[in-house]
Amino acid sequence: MKHIQPLSTQKKGINFMLCILFIIFAILQLNDPDGILWFFIYFIVAIMCLYNSFKLIPKPVLMVTLVALIAYAAFHFSLFIDYLKTENKEKIFGEMVYDKPYLEGTREFIGLLIAAFGIIFQLKIRKKNN
Repeated sequence: MKHIQPLSTQKKGINFMLCILFIIFAILQLNDPDGILWFFIYFIVAIMCLYNSFKLIPKPVLMVTLVALIAYAAFHFSLFIDYLKTENKEKIFGEMVYDKPYLEGTREFIGLLIAAFGIIFQLKIRKKNN
């Protein structure tokens, strides 16, 4: 039978900070036209970070979540490439401009990658003892 080591205080602290960060990300999405979708994406990652601090989330659940995040990010990849080809990179921090969809697509791509890294962290922090 395999045993799971309890998380260290440091890893629980990191998970708590990740949870807060993703909740903030979720709340900031509520003013967007597609805010509900993005709210749930970030909120689910936040809950997974918090929950995994106390109870083990099955690896298949984390893997499916990771694959879904990466697959959705892939849909935004071409917009990210368009952004990389532009001269004014600082516009990504400005308001959404409807004639430049690559700005919002790049923000969404980066957000999905950040969420994916949050899930990757959840996969890495649990060590199994034989």
